[in-house]
Amino acid sequence: MMRSSGALALLALALPAAAQEARVVTTLDTGWRFLNDDAPDAHVPTFDDAQWPVVSVPHTWNRVGYYHHALGGTNSAETVDKRQGAGWYRLHFPTPPASAGKRHWLEFDAASRVAKIWLNGTYLGEHRGGFSRFRLDATAAMRASGDNVLVVRVDNSQPKADGPTADVLPLTGDFFVHGGLYRPVRLVSTAPLHIDLADFGGPGIRATTASASTDNASIDVAVRVANDGTRPAKASVRIALVDADGREAAATTVPTTLAAGKGGEVTARLDVAKPHLWQGTTAPYLYDLIVQVVQANGAISDALRQPYGIRTMAFDPDRGFLLNGQPYRLRGVGYHQDRDGKGWAISREDVAEDIATLREMGANSIRLTHYQHGQDVHDLANRAGMVVWDEIPLVSAWTLGGKREADPALVANAKAQLTELIRQNENHAASAIWGIANEVDFGNSLPAFLTGGTDGKELDPLPLLAELQAVAKREDPSRPTALATCCEGRLFGSDIEIPITAPAADLGGANRYFGWYFGAAGDLGPHLDGLRAKRPQQPLAVTEYGAGGALTIHTDNVMGAPVDSRGAAQPEEYESYIHETALAQLDARPWLYATWLWNSFDFATTVRTEGDAQDINTKGIIAYDHKTRKDAFYFYKANWNPAPMVHITGKRYANRAYRVTDIKVYSNTSSTDLMLNGRSLGAKSDCPQKICVWSGVTLDEGTNALVARGSHSGGMVEDQAAWTLAPETARVMVIDAGALVAGKGNGRVLGSDNWFEGGSATSLDTPANYGKPSVPAEIGGTQERDALATYRTGSFAYNVPVPAGRYRVTLWFATSSTQQPGTFEVKSGNKTLLRQFQPTIPTEKAVAEAKRFTIAAQDRIALDFVAGAGDARVSMIEIERLR
Repeated sequence: MMRSSGALALLALALPAAAQEARVVTTLDTGWRFLNDDAPDAHVPTFDDAQWPVVSVPHTWNRVGYYHHALGGTNSAETVDKRQGAGWYRLHFPTPPASAGKRHWLEFDAASRVAKIWLNGTYLGEHRGGFSRFRLDATAAMRASGDNVLVVRVDNSQPKADGPTADVLPLTGDFFVHGGLYRPVRLVSTAPLHIDLADFGGPGIRATTASASTDNASIDVAVRVANDGTRPAKASVRIALVDADGREAAATTVPTTLAAGKGGEVTARLDVAKPHLWQGTTAPYLYDLIVQVVQANGAISDALRQPYGIRTMAFDPDRGFLLNGQPYRLRGVGYHQDRDGKGWAISREDVAEDIATLREMGANSIRLTHYQHGQDVHDLANRAGMVVWDEIPLVSAWTLGGKREADPALVANAKAQLTELIRQNENHAASAIWGIANEVDFGNSLPAFLTGGTDGKELDPLPLLAELQAVAKREDPSRPTALATCCEGRLFGSDIEIPITAPAADLGGANRYFGWYFGAAGDLGPHLDGLRAKRPQQPLAVTEYGAGGALTIHTDNVMGAPVDSRGAAQPEEYESYIHETALAQLDARPWLYATWLWNSFDFATTVRTEGDAQDINTKGIIAYDHKTRKDAFYFYKANWNPAPMVHITGKRYANRAYRVTDIKVYSNTSSTDLMLNGRSLGAKSDCPQKICVWSGVTLDEGTNALVARGSHSGGMVEDQAAWTLAPETARVMVIDAGALVAGKGNGRVLGSDNWFEGGSATSLDTPANYGKPSVPAEIGGTQERDALATYRTGSFAYNVPVPAGRYRVTLWFATSSTQQPGTFEVKSGNKTLLRQFQPTIPTEKAVAEAKRFTIAAQDRIALDFVAGAGDARVSMIEIERLR
């Protein structure tokens, strides 16, 4: 239950023995009892909690999000817990030995989202905000010896007007706010003269690199010191910078006098000759900044040690991000802190695994979204050299209940959370940017799940943003502010009003999902050019881009039909397509200071029923288990990590629908050879964007063993995949026309729309929306409803590769009662198959009909659908080889 912190062991490396006793940190992790409900009298010390389950902290009761398959996670419909509301924690712990005259503070790294704390029946206080570290002075309530009873009530209720969390950000968002004590809890004991612990959860030490080069560096240090004793105190503050070998690189001592019960701040400058600079992922060198409070008699009354990296950072609208004066392109990811089976109660080891995974991919930056993240990820980012964007949870909404202006309490909460964010993270070398908002520029285009009872027409975020900008500049003028926008420059209807928010911060950031929620994939680059032209002096980044990718949903052609960004049709291959097209456009614009893809890992939300998951945002390039890598992960690894690698895409699409297919391999090697069942399909060299494609490969009936071998100067790397082409599938090819993802066949494998030219894809089904599934149309006359619901329409052609032979071709047409009359023709070469054809228009539910033909082919079957009085259409094409 009570364990000495590892921080003390670190201090022992550089501090004298007397200092090791100056501050005692006790971890309170085991022996807690928890109630997943409200219990109004639970704060009373004698309350009987014997029936409450015993838990360890970090802890959350929430489990949210699961897949409809066994890949990528362990949550299930039976194990999820989405309850939001009150929960209680109770802990008995002994007063530490030798506590006489000590000051005691309870330190919570996070408690979501509102916490009230009692010790031995004494109410210590409340913290409003689920993401920041906070401390409460527990000295008066601590017993001199023996048992203490710590009680914490948390409440993660979804904010609503006049509710208990109405003034606590975030008010909304596409992520789930877990409840509980999901980060560590500690007891911090100090002498009366100590480094100030009432510093908005910060260390009481502020260090800023004023200048740095390879020749010298200057670091400004400010230390807040508190005298909680009953007499004035003369003391000195010793500040030292110690290098990785334990040698002092710079040191100074500053005298101070503090009145009884008062605090003060001492400042100093450290000058470092020939400093080791923190150079990002190439050389993330860290010193130790050690601060000691020394009493007049020479005794050390408090001491603290923090890793510190010497670096300069700058942002230029033309040169991008500059690290130590040199251009350094930030290539990164967005990151949420939850994972399957744990929710937000993750360990330092979990975070270290995530950092290692992202470094394997080659990322050098993380956008910590959409709230303050813990000290573990900051510390590990420092050590890995990953540049960080920090952010507060001002997400999309700042009013409730139809109000046009933010309540004063909400404004105060936003400012408090920003102050905590800065105070707690400003000494991290990795922290580069203070994010003050995310997507507060929806205007009246706000999605239904985010509205909060307002239409957005008269909501103006600029006054709140101005206040936050002022807070950030007051707290830390050394770093720029930024915000991520959603909507400026997008094409909306004439009734949509969008506030322009980008000028409210120093840096611009654009969340843009071209090819997913709007527009075409190729629109991203020109759109960014337009934003830059509007504000040529403001550095610009892409803060989110991407697409959903379902592990068990696949397509044969990413252009087969529009993606269903609200529903099921979210194939893994389409996610890769969006990232491939986006990266080409981003790399062509070196003036962008950063790009952060969305998202690193799948994460929990309760507004989505999409892809092959429930309550999961599947835009991660790694699954919710934080282990299962999607194809897009390897695309970035090939482009961002120079270590030689090859990866065959589409491994999870193992049961293939078509005999002829393209095979795509991500490879950063100089030459890549592809083998199919032991025979070479040829080698490819220097593939554009590290994407090697073997087009029109004919698969063997049965098992297809694929081996990709990449040659490089140091040897060879290899990847393997196994596909199957069932004999019946090889004999009968079924094309689900108008479908990005083929419908489930009635006992057979169907392929998605492919080998077409022209026309457009549509469906008889009502499309899905946030959290609401699609509504399937009822279709009579068929056992293949899913396949016949979609269709291709207009004037279009199919050119289907087949071996020479005779084929029975069956064309299926499904038509609803709302179809307008109009004839069309279907041809195959010079032969007219259907002349002035009008599919049957039913009076009630949709009906299906089929037309069959025999066609002789040499190497392909050509089908031309020609509009006449009406658009041509086809719902499904069966091609059966005749023996």
